[in-house]
Amino acid sequence: MRGSTGRFSDRVESYVRSRPSYPPAVIELLRSACGLTPSSLVADIGSGTGIFTRQLLETGCRVFAVEPNEGMPAAAEKSLGHDHRFHSVAGTAENTGIEARCVDLITATQAFHWFDRTAARAEFQRISRPGGWVAVTWNERLRGPDPFHAGYERIVRRWGTDYEKVDHSLIGNAEMSRFFAPAQLESKEFANAQVLDWEGLKNRLLSSSFAPNLRSPDCAPMLVQLEALFRATSESGRVTLQYRTLVYYAQLVPQTSSPM
Repeated sequence: MRGSTGRFSDRVESYVRSRPSYPPAVIELLRSACGLTPSSLVADIGSGTGIFTRQLLETGCRVFAVEPNEGMPAAAEKSLGHDHRFHSVAGTAENTGIEARCVDLITATQAFHWFDRTAARAEFQRISRPGGWVAVTWNERLRGPDPFHAGYERIVRRWGTDYEKVDHSLIGNAEMSRFFAPAQLESKEFANAQVLDWEGLKNRLLSSSFAPNLRSPDCAPMLVQLEALFRATSESGRVTLQYRTLVYYAQLVPQTSSPM
């Protein structure tokens, strides 16, 4: 995962507190379209603090939670380690450390933009059973047009260190089709939302890889602007972050040459 291994090390607490989960419809899609069952073995790549891993485990399947960052798996292990179907794996999308040809389904949420896609595609092919599926999912925050979402976007563009390089909206059907080629790509979109108080909104922003951390001189003025936005747009001490959740999925088909 290109340059991502240590980016969340000082953001784990904010990530646990404030990152959104995924709509139940995503799990239902994996069941109906990708053959997810309680007997499935799933590799959740870039599993982080285990947000989506937890949702997978609730289906009864076994999950390899693959994460390169040192701090984030500790949070997942703390909350999910009691479940014998949960297996924490120190690995990357390009080198998972998982046995060859054993995985029924590979998932990746909020992590695809970090991958070396050629190497990750080869690794997914290596660990997947014949006929295995890959589902790439992320929550994409809406940009507007209401004052809260428009204002939040202005703040992250003003203060984000490399926001435009890691923005999921830069990835579209063409890029995903190249990654999955020659398989026929399928995609679905679902609505998602997160209701946050001030502390939740602050931690949501601080959990982002592009946001200045608490040691940065840019952090305090960024939070001043965020609090002003919150006070101007909140209702009953809450704001709602709206997302669209995108899911790209296909069966893995051997490639004759790299499409990347």
